[in-house]
Amino acid sequence: MAAPNIVTLTDANFKEEVLAAQLPVLVDFWAVWCGPCRMIAPLVDELAEEYKGRIKVAKLNVDEYQGLAAEYGIMSIPTLLLFKNGEVVSRLVGYQAKDKLVQVLEKHL
Repeated sequence: MAAPNIVTLTDANFKEEVLAAQLPVLVDFWAVWCGPCRMIAPLVDELAEEYKGRIKVAKLNVDEYQGLAAEYGIMSIPTLLLFKNGEVVSRLVGYQAKDKLVQVLEKHL
């Protein structure tokens, strides 16, 4: 369950919420059965709160939206993609420490 300020992505809203977004968008590609996804989820929630108004944070369930996952070359999860102006500017695969996530976000703000 995503935090209130995290957008749940679908095929229907991906273009509008991510590709057409004014702010940079951090997309968490995850699945319910993925242990590392559950480990990183609280960090993603914290970042959504701390960077509110500066970045948008979104989650995409790869089991439900396999087409989008394939389109962005998601081979293992969790994968975090940072989009800016509709383009992927950063890709983090696997569990990441919060300071690493902050470093990537700050670089692109």
